[in-house]
This record gives sequence, C-alpha cells and structure tokens, in this order.
Amino acid sequence: MIAKGLSILACLALLGAADAGAQDYPRKPITVVVPFAAGGPTDTVARLLGVAMGKSLKTQIIVENVGGAGGTSGAARVAKAAPDGYTILLHNIGHSTAPALYRKLPYDTVGDFEPIGLVNEVPMTLVAKKALPPNTLRELIAYLKANKDKVSYANAGLGSASHLCGMLLMSAIDTDLTTVPYKGTAPAMNDLLGGQVDLLCDQSINATSQIKAAKIKVYAVTTKTRVPSLSEVPTMQEAGLSGFEISVWHAFYAPKGTPKAVVEKLARALRDALRDPTVQQRFADLGAEGVAESRATPEALRAHLKAEIDRWAPIIKKAGAFAD
Repeated sequence: MIAKGLSILACLALLGAADAGAQDYPRKPITVVVPFAAGGPTDTVARLLGVAMGKSLKTQIIVENVGGAGGTSGAARVAKAAPDGYTILLHNIGHSTAPALYRKLPYDTVGDFEPIGLVNEVPMTLVAKKALPPNTLRELIAYLKANKDKVSYANAGLGSASHLCGMLLMSAIDTDLTTVPYKGTAPAMNDLLGGQVDLLCDQSINATSQIKAAKIKVYAVTTKTRVPSLSEVPTMQEAGLSGFEISVWHAFYAPKGTPKAVVEKLARALRDALRDPTVQQRFADLGAEGVAESRATPEALRAHLKAEIDRWAPIIKKAGAFAD
C-alpha cells in the first residue's frame, strides 16, 4: 500500500515538473528543421515565420536545413528529437504523400508527431527555362508530346510538391518526361535559370521573383483562380488543361510526446505570426495565403493531414511512383 502511494506521488511529481517546464518554455532558442535545401519555398516560409514567432515566444528561432530523400531525412530528424519543444518541423504537402511513396519510412507520419498547426496555401506555377520554344500552355503540351525524350523536368526530390505536380502533369497529358531530382527546389531553380533543365513546377513563393524579372517563362498557375501577385498568368483551366489543380500547404509539427502546453504555446505563436502585417504582406507578395486562425491549430492540422494522406494514396498508387 505504501509502495503504491509512493508510486502515485512520484507520478504527480513528474507531472508537476512537466507543467512547470511548460510554463517556463521556452528557456533557450528553438530549432525549426526544414527538410529541404536552403533558399527554397519551405525555407522561405520558415525564416519568415521564425522571426515573427520568435517575437511572440521571446526567443530566437533557428532554421536548420536537413535536405534529402524528398523531405524524409529532415522529418526523421525531428521524429527522433527530444519531445521538449526545442526541435520542431516545418514541412509541406510532402509529409502527407510520404506514406504512399515510400515502402519503408524511418518514422510514422502520424504517430511520431504532435501537430501544431497549418500555415498557408501556396499555388504552384508551371515554368520553363527562357530559351524553351513554346510560349503558351497549348504550345508547350504539343512540344512535350513531340519531344518527350529531349525534355528534362526538374523536381525537388521524390515526394516533393514539384514532383507531385510533375506527376499530375505527365498523367494529364499522357506523356512521360525525363525527370531530374534535386535535394530541394532552390538548386532545381538555379539549374532552370542556367538552362541545364527545361521545365519545373514550382511554388509561387520561389518562382514569383524570377517570373517578374522575366528570367524564366511561365505558362500557368495551378489554382482555380488567378493569383493576385501574378494576375497576368492564366490558370491551367484558362490555358487549356482542364481538371488540373494543386496547391501546396505548409504546417508545423513537434516530436510525439511533446507536452500539450508546449504545443499550445507554439500554436499560439503561429497564430500571432499569421496576424503579423509583415508576414501577411510578404505572403501576398509571393502569391501565398495564410490560413484562417481556426486552421492554425493542432486539431485542424490533425484532421487535414489524415484527409490529405487519404487523398494522395490512390493517386500515387495509380501512377506507380514508389521508392524503397
């Protein structure tokens, strides 16, 4: 009986210590792991929000780029991190497609993470090197069908948003292209600018400045309506390819077991950041849109992640895109 009482007291002491730790959180800088190369769209989002969330949390937020394996290397790094709120993950839509793309993941996409909240919705843009002959989407489709063995399509790695967009494009026009995977969107864009690859489907966050500078060609955006920051660019539907729609979303996650109070503090900081005028203006400039505050919550992200996993699994299975 005494031993049982001591056991209960020990548990209460541990819970009290956890609560105290959550109240004091954060006591040191927080690391946000971006599972792609520096300079890409997810990296841009992380650095923008890191500044705003750091102000809210009264601490420094450090961005660490852990690229490779289509974003799974960085996700694995966070899944294995201490569940104390000092190492968190910012991932994109690729977090929901990884279970279908990889036969063996080094983590459980749902079970090894605590959702923090959704961040934004980002259109994709279909872009090409400036020297590629076609000037419209209809011309591009005809060109791809006639030159499929000569055209190279860049992506940021298996499971990345650019890979998914390219997979949908090739399926929609029934034409397979030579794909060139990179460790992130930034190096893929660099080679597109240099003319080493021909085509890329990139997030507006990364492509808008290059489009406006006329350094690359743009054919369409992948949303139902035009993007205000790229108002002259047609949608895929308007440009001649019906039924083609994809947008990228970003979200924050903590390792499984992170105290609920810590997760809630991070979620509140995220909502504070999304209200920041600087963040809102920067998103607008880049063609992105921050989510409503009701979606920047653990509960909303948990439901959204499950729905996206269910949405993409049959599409990926049908395309036969798998990795070991």
